[in-house]
Amino acid sequence: MKLLVDSGSTKADWIAIDENGKVLFTTQTLGLNPEVLEKEEIIERLEDKFDISHNKNKATSLYFYGAGCGTDRMKTFLANVFEEYFSNAKVEVYEDTYAAVFATTPKNEKAIVCILGTGSNCSYFDGEVLHQKVQSLGYIAMDDGSGNRFGRHLLRGYFFNKMPKEMALEFEEEYNIDADYVKANLYKEPNPNAYLATFAKFIIKHKDDEFCRKIIKKELKSFTKNYIMQYDNYKDVPVHFVGSIAFYLKDELTEILNKYDIKIGNVLRRPIDGLIAYHVLNN
Repeated sequence: MKLLVDSGSTKADWIAIDENGKVLFTTQTLGLNPEVLEKEEIIERLEDKFDISHNKNKATSLYFYGAGCGTDRMKTFLANVFEEYFSNAKVEVYEDTYAAVFATTPKNEKAIVCILGTGSNCSYFDGEVLHQKVQSLGYIAMDDGSGNRFGRHLLRGYFFNKMPKEMALEFEEEYNIDADYVKANLYKEPNPNAYLATFAKFIIKHKDDEFCRKIIKKELKSFTKNYIMQYDNYKDVPVHFVGSIAFYLKDELTEILNKYDIKIGNVLRRPIDGLIAYHVLNN
């Protein structure tokens, strides 16, 4: 049994398949970002799902694609946790961009591949190897265009009294914006980046409002300039996207990219289904 996992900071999609690619079960856990979670929290999230805990000894392979796995240190840490938990499985850990590449990019095609979800990332795939120009410093310093960045803007807009009054009232109705509650989630609870990203659905819902439209435009333009345009051939290859932010703001994203003569390619909400065909063919 092979386990394929596509994990962001908010959630992780799991699919178990047999050697022929038949789906044995699918499930979802909370995100397993090693940058923000300790070993105990990761194990707890695995144990919380019956399908995973009940079948952990049946797994012969685990292919994990995850946010926060961009450094060798984080890959090794997470691999060690999985090897201990899935004791009979061969474990391979990749940064989440590889899942996006395999799901969006035809074999041997060159492309720039981006992730716009809870966090953000961008790489160039030369048809064989993934190249990274920007070393991520995480959600506090980077993640332009991501869900957590939108959440940060909304909270600041609300607490600095910049959010339009009617929108602020709706914001209060949809979220617990008690200052102590917000600060606890930002500074004491795990996954503050995922907490910030929970506000992204609000900005998407109000994307045609001037207040939200300016934030969206600013962040997507920043992502384009700081990430995509790092690559000299950004006008020559398609730019593919994976993630809920890219999926739900595809029109706004296309508009920004067109201004820079950038060709938008495939835009998927999640890559997990595309990974099945890849692993049946290549493993």
